[in-house]
Amino acid sequence: MSVRVRRIYEPPEADDGLRVLVDRLWPRGVSKDTARVDEWPKGLTPSDELRRWYHGGEGSYDEFRSRYEAELAAPEAVELLDGLRESAGRGPVTLVTASKNLAQGHVAVLADLLGE
Repeated sequence: MSVRVRRIYEPPEADDGLRVLVDRLWPRGVSKDTARVDEWPKGLTPSDELRRWYHGGEGSYDEFRSRYEAELAAPEAVELLDGLRESAGRGPVTLVTASKNLAQGHVAVLADLLGE
């Protein structure tokens, strides 16, 4: 299973495979043609409330991760995660995001869950 994480501002590469945007909002300054996004499952993104709470500096990454994993336990999110796992079993999947902090954000949580 191959799951990669990249910033959407980096040019797509031939070996990216399925490119999945995992942000709730479309990234600023990036055209849809340039981004080459294949899927945009908004049901996998953190809720607006959780996103604002975390980016507002109110909580730790560990608490964010715990809350986000709880959101990802919802039936719609479970179904979307299962679909991405299946895709990753067939070939590379690249999670793309506008986030600068790839190690301590929602994309890291998704990549970990997909790798399980």
